Amino acid sequence: MSDLKFSKDHEWVQFEDGIATIGISDYAQEQLGDVVYIELPEVGQKIALGEQGAVVESVKAASEIYVPASGEVVEVNSALEDEPGLVNGDPTGGGWFFKLKLDDEAELAALMDDSAYQEFVEDLG
Repeated sequence: MSDLKFSKDHEWVQFEDGIATIGISDYAQEQLGDVVYIELPEVGQKIALGEQGAVVESVKAASEIYVPASGEVVEVNSALEDEPGLVNGDPTGGGWFFKLKLDDEAELAALMDDSAYQEFVEDLG
């Protein structure tokens, strides 16, 4: 998990070859509880840093997923439409949400590495 970067909103990003894969952290899925529905963006949609990229509904609440870097959606994880629970079972693997072709890779510099994120989560109490 060391190649993942995390936002303060509990999204993770894995960046490779100009493409950022985005999902939510294990901490976030634990807070949400059982995920029952996910609204994904459209392929081709442009999303700016900080804008809503997806919506997750769980047995506890609905939550917006904010984009930790600007870009164009190039792929969505359509498996989540039929099996939203993948987010609970494998949040940083098969439970990814969408992939962005980034506009500016430098935006990723604001994200935390795994150890900084773990410290951030521990400080939340």
